[in-house]
Amino acid sequence: MKAWKLCKSILTAVFLLPALATLADTELSPKERLQAQNAEFEKHIAQVANNVYVGVGYAGSNASMIVGDDGVIIVDTLPALASAEILAADFKKISDKPVKAIIYTHGHIDDVGGARMFAGDDRPAIYARGNFSVKGVDANKDNPMLAKRAAWQLGRTLAPHSERISLGVGPAVQPMQGFGQGALDPTMQFDDDTLRINIAGIQIELVSAPGETDDQLFVWLPNEKVLFTGDNFYRSFPNLYAIRGTPYRDVQMWANSLDMMSTLPADVLVPGHTRPITGKQSVHQALIDYRDAIRFVHDETLAGMNRGLTPDELVFTVKLPPHLATRSYLGEFYGRVDTAVRAVFNGYVGWFDGNATHLSNLAPKDEAVQIAALAGGEQALLTALSAAQAEGNHSWALRLADYLIELGTHQAEATRAKIQSLRALAENTENAPTRNYYLSVAHALKDTN
Repeated sequence: MKAWKLCKSILTAVFLLPALATLADTELSPKERLQAQNAEFEKHIAQVANNVYVGVGYAGSNASMIVGDDGVIIVDTLPALASAEILAADFKKISDKPVKAIIYTHGHIDDVGGARMFAGDDRPAIYARGNFSVKGVDANKDNPMLAKRAAWQLGRTLAPHSERISLGVGPAVQPMQGFGQGALDPTMQFDDDTLRINIAGIQIELVSAPGETDDQLFVWLPNEKVLFTGDNFYRSFPNLYAIRGTPYRDVQMWANSLDMMSTLPADVLVPGHTRPITGKQSVHQALIDYRDAIRFVHDETLAGMNRGLTPDELVFTVKLPPHLATRSYLGEFYGRVDTAVRAVFNGYVGWFDGNATHLSNLAPKDEAVQIAALAGGEQALLTALSAAQAEGNHSWALRLADYLIELGTHQAEATRAKIQSLRALAENTENAPTRNYYLSVAHALKDTN
């Protein structure tokens, strides 16, 4: 027991300081900040309680082991057979007791895809909520468009290390053999708000907590005071909208779930991705800050909508207040405030922004013809594109390039310019999905040019 208390004090020192750190270092470039974020998922097993171990950095998500009297419980199972096999073997070095149960916090494929490796021949009970469903890249087999966008968000076609430098909440390079192939169906599902169970002498509460997915739950160990949040918390601004394409994520319910978790006397927070947080005050503050950030974006977007602002206006007016924006666990490494604003707007009223002009837009090519005429011809448009790039105005350069590509006359030059601007924008963002998407599209254009 004394040894554990000493270990706990060391863990608190290791995990608490980053939790309270801010994003005050403005000398780093966006790319350098994203690279620095990789420290959040360096590969290791963190012992966060006397009988609780968390595998961090073995893949893009975490998996945990709770050691009970005559068996162990696994919380989430990594995305692939290869990564799960490695962590399962390392867990076996800590405890070779049989796996009595597996708990899915939600159905994202990166959290359930390695279950078979942890289960082995033990035939464990597998717990999930009643509305559990597998979601992710493998769920998009019948929708090539979504599958392609997911691959671009994750940077799967990019060169590792040099181009794909991070996933924002997970390592850019990880064992992916058997991705999604080890998922096992739940055997024990519940529809009530809370399921209280005892497995291998461990008291466990599974609590409905919709957020990033509607089938989310959190795991609470009341005796150990360890909280497993699933994907409702990780050390980044939350991905309230994924650019790969997702149905609306109910951000109010997400905030309510965090509010509920913040009332627990947790000494340890184990996120679905990135390192755990220890220390009661640090855990509470992180949950409150996360909740407040989500509610702020929601409330400010709704207030702006009621003032008649469109999404294109709102993304430039809704900004996190400094006391939240500077929190290390709210850096925009994975989620983005501006895309969240658009998602909230769309969640309330759909695609139409309220501007009557947009009820009957021109066809893309017709608009390109009009813009070229306004600029003084297609050659003038190409000159304007070059000027925009020279000035570093790469977002505008992309718009001009799209017009020229649509017109076709200077398509090759415009495509090369678009590739250059995509790469420039990628180097100037700390958001991993955005960087990966820019670079992936640049590669796709290069291959077709």
